[in-house]
Amino acid sequence: MKYFIIIISICALTAGCITPHAVPLNEGLKSTEDEQHLWRRVQKEQEAINNSGFLYHEPELENYLNRIVQKLQAHSIAPDFEIQIKVIKDPNLNALAYPNGVIYIHSGILARMDNEAQLAALLSHEMTHCTHRHSLRVIRSIKDRPAYIAAVQDTLANISAVQKVARLLGAIGSMAAVSGYTRELESEADQVGLDLMTKANYDSTEALRLFEHLKQEIEAEGIEEPFFFGTHPNVQQRIENVSDWLAGDNRVKHAVVKNTAEFQARMQGVVLTNARLDLRLGRFDIAQKTVAKYLAMQPNDARAYYLFGEIFRQRDRRDDAKTAVSYYEKAISLDPSYPEPHKAMGLMHYKEGEKQRAKKYFESCLLLSPNTSDKAYIQGYLKNCALSGEES
Repeated sequence: MKYFIIIISICALTAGCITPHAVPLNEGLKSTEDEQHLWRRVQKEQEAINNSGFLYHEPELENYLNRIVQKLQAHSIAPDFEIQIKVIKDPNLNALAYPNGVIYIHSGILARMDNEAQLAALLSHEMTHCTHRHSLRVIRSIKDRPAYIAAVQDTLANISAVQKVARLLGAIGSMAAVSGYTRELESEADQVGLDLMTKANYDSTEALRLFEHLKQEIEAEGIEEPFFFGTHPNVQQRIENVSDWLAGDNRVKHAVVKNTAEFQARMQGVVLTNARLDLRLGRFDIAQKTVAKYLAMQPNDARAYYLFGEIFRQRDRRDDAKTAVSYYEKAISLDPSYPEPHKAMGLMHYKEGEKQRAKKYFESCLLLSPNTSDKAYIQGYLKNCALSGEES
């Protein structure tokens, strides 16, 4: 409930009595003083993001994402406007577009997608915010801009759940990430985006499937996130917009590209990384589903079975310890040189008081990874195992 209060507060700041003024779409980007000021501001915000350690760096993935953008942009009103896609390591459901064409996508929403058509739906929506100058249209509609920006930052900074988000994104990024733009501009981004993906030959019905899938997950998992695509009202609005567009017979019948196989191959690293992030947040059920999704693509990956073990060990419900051990053993059988499951098995046996069995696994971990970052931590366990004496 607290996150919905946040959303209402920010939406009131963003949409209040604002009617976005029209900006000539053929007016050169960065041509006016206020837009140049806006771009300078967002460049400072992006420096903070790029230097934060939150970016997911994988050149092949970035190239893939930007190739999709190029296909979509070929049909846009600004085919020469530079769009750049970056991925943020964050398990929440979000994507946001800055007015200078830099679009940040959270690993959380990428990990939930099933195919390239769904990705194209999201990218085309965010692209439209850039090419149709939505940030500028909102900013020009605000009479007291410094007070507005300060209000956005203060509202976010006073909510402990989003302090990190506020510090990372800044005022312009927070506006896009948390509340989106006005209802009018979000509807425009939906309609233009759907048209772009259809012209690029993508199956536009996948946009509806994506948002229905997100809505079901939000409801089933009880997800409460202070982000635009992570709240029920906003996803429901996306569903209504897409449904209305499809009902208008806008869909081109031959636009059927989904490109599932390549998409899944490109997203494997993101999916596994995001499962770890969900685990850190204690979102065990979501992490478990994500690892299962990864194993459907890579059924013999020891890292995934180790992560399964960690999910059950940390969740610690009835019989979870036994299940965790079985997954650690599976990981070791698939890759005996992978040190992490050896350490985990050591911890499991140590907790059960089986010090000599624990000692064996701890020693194996250090042998496989002599410079591991938690070497002192493991050596401490080994010392305690030695002090406990020999066991029969």
